Amino acid sequence: MIVRLGHLCFRTKRFEDMTSFYLNILELPIKFSLRLPDGRIFGHYFSLGKTTFLEVFDHSGASEMWGGNADRLHVHPDSTYQHFCLQVTGLETLREGLIKKGCMVTKIVTGMDGSLQAWIKDPDGNDIELMEYTDASLQTASSSL
Repeated sequence: MIVRLGHLCFRTKRFEDMTSFYLNILELPIKFSLRLPDGRIFGHYFSLGKTTFLEVFDHSGASEMWGGNADRLHVHPDSTYQHFCLQVTGLETLREGLIKKGCMVTKIVTGMDGSLQAWIKDPDGNDIELMEYTDASLQTASSSL
């Protein structure tokens, strides 16, 4: 039985920028960090509530720890990755706060699913959907299936 998303993982060549974005802009707390044998931090687990996390790994550090080519990111050429979504409350207030921190945020719209949504990008250009459920959201409606 699948319970919830466990984590989403990014390997980046911009570890400090990504860390600053998720920690200081989105204000996600770091649950724990991973270190190389010499003590250098090469990864953070940002808490997304309960046991759901966003992993961000420095590409060079991860390659040093686990092997692999540090000169290029391991990306599948046929990847269909699109975005990840953060469920939020108070989307308008959150949007205003992100804009004050210098984050580009789209206007809030109502999606086909009846939920409010706005979009941002992290320093690596990954799309992040910010979604607030409403009384009309299909995600929270009783299913007729």
